[in-house]
Amino acid sequence: MYATFPDLRYASVFITGGGSGIGASLTEGFLAQGAKVAFVQRSDAAAFCEEMEQKHGHRPLFLPCDITDMTALKGAMDKAAETHGAITVLVNNAANDKRHATEDVDEAFWDWSQAINLKAYFFACQHVIAGMRANGGGSIVNFTSISYMMGNAGYAAYTTANSGINGMTRSLAREFGPDRIRVNAIAPGWVLTQKQKDMWVTPEGLAAHIDRQCLKDELAPEDMVDPVLFLASKASKAMTGQSLVVDGGVVVTG
Repeated sequence: MYATFPDLRYASVFITGGGSGIGASLTEGFLAQGAKVAFVQRSDAAAFCEEMEQKHGHRPLFLPCDITDMTALKGAMDKAAETHGAITVLVNNAANDKRHATEDVDEAFWDWSQAINLKAYFFACQHVIAGMRANGGGSIVNFTSISYMMGNAGYAAYTTANSGINGMTRSLAREFGPDRIRVNAIAPGWVLTQKQKDMWVTPEGLAAHIDRQCLKDELAPEDMVDPVLFLASKASKAMTGQSLVVDGGVVVTG
C-alpha cells in the first residue's frame, strides 16, 4: 500500500531501469497512482509489463535501451513523450555498483562506470528540460547512494559518480528553479534487491550493516516508493536541490 498523490494521476513518468529491482517497484508505485509510465532497461521486461497490466489495468511502456548510448536514451525519451505527453516526472534510477579494486581500474572501465552512473543522468536531465519548461514545470528525482557518504571502499568509480550526482542535482535545481523544475536526489541505504542478494549479501556483512542502522529492519525495494512519489508530487513543491536519505538511519545528518 502506497500513499496517494492525486496530482500524479495521468502524469507522464519516465524511469531508467524501471523493470527490475528498485525500478520495478517504482514503476508499480506510479502505476498505482494512475500515472502513465515509460521505462527503459537492457533486459527484456515483457513479462513484467504483462504482470503490471493484469494487476493495475494499464500497461507501462517498455523501451529496450542501453542508457550508456545517449542517442538511444534520448530517442526512448522522445518516444515516451510522443506516447504519453511531455515527460513531467523523470526518475534516474538505473545504476551499476560493480565492485572493483582501484588499482585494477583502466580507462575503459572508468568510462563505462561514469557513463551508466553519472553521464546518463546528466543527459536525461538535459533532454527533459524543454518539455518540462513548456509544461510549466516538472520533477526530476536522481538516485544516488549513501555509499560515498560512508566512504565505502571497493567501488571508488561508483562512489565518485554518486557524489557527482549530488553536485549535479544542486546545480540543476538552481539553474532551472525559475522554470518550476524541481531537481532532488534520493540516497538509499543497502536495499536488498535480488541482485544484491545474489552478488554481494553475506550473513556477516548484512548483520554488520543492520547493526549500524537506527532502525533494525532490512530495506526492501518497496521502501523507496513512497519517498520517490513524494518527491515527484506537489506534496514536495517547495523542495528542490535536496538529497533525501532513506537508509534506516545509517547516515544521520543535521
